[in-house]
Amino acid sequence: MIGLLRKIPCFVPRRQSLRPWRRALLLLPAAFALIAAGQPRGYPRSYADTIAAARREGAVVVYSTTDRHEVVGALNAFRKRYPFLRVDYRELESPTLYNRVIAESRARKPTGDLIWSSAMDLQIKLVNDGYAQAYASPEKPYLPDWAIWKNEAWGVTAEPVVIAYNKRLVPPRDVPRSRAAFERLLRSNAAFYRGRVSTYDPRLSGFGYLQLTQDYHASRDVMGLVGALGAARVRLHTSSGPLLADIESGRSLFAYNALGSYALELATRNPDIGVIMPSDYTLVVSRIALIAREARQPNAAKLLLDFLLSVEGQRQLARAYMAPSREDVAPLAGSKPPPSSARPVKLGPALLANLDRIRRERFLANWQTALNEK
Repeated sequence: MIGLLRKIPCFVPRRQSLRPWRRALLLLPAAFALIAAGQPRGYPRSYADTIAAARREGAVVVYSTTDRHEVVGALNAFRKRYPFLRVDYRELESPTLYNRVIAESRARKPTGDLIWSSAMDLQIKLVNDGYAQAYASPEKPYLPDWAIWKNEAWGVTAEPVVIAYNKRLVPPRDVPRSRAAFERLLRSNAAFYRGRVSTYDPRLSGFGYLQLTQDYHASRDVMGLVGALGAARVRLHTSSGPLLADIESGRSLFAYNALGSYALELATRNPDIGVIMPSDYTLVVSRIALIAREARQPNAAKLLLDFLLSVEGQRQLARAYMAPSREDVAPLAGSKPPPSSARPVKLGPALLANLDRIRRERFLANWQTALNEK
């Protein structure tokens, strides 16, 4: 009997694993909850906690050097995704922005939550001096190495620095394609172009100082061009608006080192505006974003930073000719220089060297000497 029992098979019920479609059905409620909360696709589930914290904060304060009308599309898309957040967007010139963040942080007063500026060197100095907080954005894997520093500074755009000109007033034969050609033009036609050329004032414009120092790093011959600009009695500006207004009105015929996004956008509205990306090299600069150390709404700042770095945010900025830093988002035609001439300005400590007080004073003194050349 015992031997017979040993031969009888014993059937033990086995726990069957869920089929894939059943598992997917069980996960659907959680997925819908994340979508309802504004959770971007592919982000970690813990991001829902960041969204919930931002909802409690209710607002995000942005200090920016970018004209509001240039980013209105991106801001509207952000508010559509996160309708519970109010965006307090404050436009400031780069030196004012930099000094305000430092003063407010030292006094432990509320400051901007997201600090966004085209003065790359000043942004890196804020990071270096401890005025930013680290944050590992879920968009980090999609950005080029040059656009990230210490998980604190983030390059949102990749925009060319160009020469803008008035096509109606500049003879076609005079249009230069390089800095050397531009210098020759100003020296050979000094009377015609005297008082009709514009650029930034590097003493007062953080962006202007950045461009000039990067020009000098690329080629010390740029001081020859500075001399030609001085001989032409160059008009100096502190921001992009007046710089390009000079070109549009005809007061100036050329704007040297204009920010490409503004010049290209103006050219779409005014057929008299031309844009040159110099063939010797075209600087590519970025609007750098960071989350302030003293941010009162840090979670809301994270949402906005991630949105600006996302595919949707980059597409919105690209529509205003702010070329994306991401390589998987196509820029508008003509908004980036060819790779052979593109010279990206990399984020990092190298940008700090020219902010040393003594070095800055010496550099500006050399610039002034070249500008006063007769």
